[in-house]
Amino acid sequence: MGGKLKKKILEYSVVFEEAEEGGYTAFVPSLPGCISEGDTFEEAKKNITEAIEAYLESLAKDKVEPIEETEDIFIGKVKINFPTTNL
Repeated sequence: MGGKLKKKILEYSVVFEEAEEGGYTAFVPSLPGCISEGDTFEEAKKNITEAIEAYLESLAKDKVEPIEETEDIFIGKVKINFPTTNL
């Protein structure tokens, strides 16, 4: 008889950026190379969720523990005065 499959809830910060050509790109800072995109924010969110699942499945296949998000990720903005030249 098979044992019960344990499940663990993992949560990751995702950075969404509007793409110049339209749509959104999304990446997960704590999962190197985990990137996706979508034509709408909702599609990008769905696609990055699937990308995270595939990333974790790949780790499980290789018998590597999932990478848990670190608590020290913070996304913010800074302003700088950058001199420009008139061309």
